[in-house]
Amino acid sequence: MSDDWQKRPRVPKNHEHPTAPQWYSRGYVPHFEMPGLTQTMTFRLIDSMPQSVLELWREELRRLPDKEADLERRKRIDAYLDQGHGSCYLKDERLAGIVQNALLYYDGQRYLLHAWVVMPNHVHTLFTPEAGWTLSKIAHSWKSYAANECNRVLMRKGEFWQREPFDRYIRNEQHYANVVRYIEHNPVKAGLCDRPEDWRWSSAYQGAQASSPADPAEGPS
Repeated sequence: MSDDWQKRPRVPKNHEHPTAPQWYSRGYVPHFEMPGLTQTMTFRLIDSMPQSVLELWREELRRLPDKEADLERRKRIDAYLDQGHGSCYLKDERLAGIVQNALLYYDGQRYLLHAWVVMPNHVHTLFTPEAGWTLSKIAHSWKSYAANECNRVLMRKGEFWQREPFDRYIRNEQHYANVVRYIEHNPVKAGLCDRPEDWRWSSAYQGAQASSPADPAEGPS
């Protein structure tokens, strides 16, 4: 990982993009794609949130306007995840390290990674894809590699992550700053540490270190 990752451009410049923006969805969650667009993405362990809970919330919020319902749903999901439901495999430092290495491995090649945190049952990221790399390609690379390696360590088989991540594009500098703060303060909010830089599996911790960490020896395909 580059020494100056904190100095990278925070939002895409206001210039004409080579392809038009696209909305798409593989299920319930819509995704927005555009080359060079900074995005925040959250993915979580398979047992971190029951589908029945999501369905209940969907029913409760269905009468609200779409934007208001989406905001409330995201707030509920974040709060639920921070309660530490499920197996919380990523409490294991070996597994948290695997996930963090997967995030860092292609930093500067396939994407610019601006902020991240590996929580016990979910992962938050903020990044800008490089040309030719879509959200789906990047997410698949991270999740596939980490799932295989973590399952190997755990000596288990089967799905490791919930299928579809949550993502949102960054609108402006203030939105970017708010997302960085949320990501890096997530362990504090969840009661896991006193300061953001105390949580080892995060950009806050990396940024607080006097020297750059060694490049990971292995990474996703």
